[in-house]
Amino acid sequence: MILVNAIQTDTLDVLDRGLAYGDGIFRTLLLRDGKALAWKRQYAKIAADCLQLGLQAPLQAALEADLRHIAANTPDCVVKIIVTRGSGSRGYAVAGTQLSRTITISSPLPAYPPAYVEQGIDARVCDLRLAQQPALAGIKHLNRLENVLARSEWNDPQIAEGILLDGADNVIGGTMSNIFIVRNNTLLTPDLSASGIGGVTRERLLAAAPALGLKTRIGTFRLADLYAADAVLVCNSVIGVWQIRALGQRYWQAHPLTRVLRTRLEQDID
Repeated sequence: MILVNAIQTDTLDVLDRGLAYGDGIFRTLLLRDGKALAWKRQYAKIAADCLQLGLQAPLQAALEADLRHIAANTPDCVVKIIVTRGSGSRGYAVAGTQLSRTITISSPLPAYPPAYVEQGIDARVCDLRLAQQPALAGIKHLNRLENVLARSEWNDPQIAEGILLDGADNVIGGTMSNIFIVRNNTLLTPDLSASGIGGVTRERLLAAAPALGLKTRIGTFRLADLYAADAVLVCNSVIGVWQIRALGQRYWQAHPLTRVLRTRLEQDID
């Protein structure tokens, strides 16, 4: 199902600035039994991203109406919410009265192999290096060409994710995920102040850690830190948490913390 400004349609104005310039943001979430998981956090991210780009954020009530519409037909699905700056004439300049456009799309739940959860995934290090742009860092903006090009580097079905570094060879995340390094009793995750996306699941894990007796640290990490880790985890709102089983010539056994964190996400759905 596709809703454009709350109207069910599969057409879009070709002058939409999201199409022309990537001028907009998006977030992806799960509907489970008709309930949007971590919805308060998801909406907060949408509003914050819109604010950062000077977009008119959709009202929370309007998005909730879209979600109810979708849930009535497909109570278990993936939902992508897109907010663009709307339609405009040619040129980069933004009109002072520019009205945003909201596009809400439902998709079937992906059928990932059970082994990804039970045994972990194989990953690779991508050749592409992420640009540093603090004005866009953390935002899930519509220009995701870096991720597209990085994901195009492999077609081996055994590789489930690619690790992205920035131009200084600092670890930033995965092509579709945030990343955590497990070291002793601490969750380490990259600083995203210059590049990368701040995901809701990353935020939820950081918030849950103290109650689980875990310390957290946001910092700068290199590939050597990944290879030396007790475990390396990737996460997003659709997959939850996967542990990396193999990265290059480095192999890890299943770490008990992976299941603990996954269970916490499943229990704490708000």
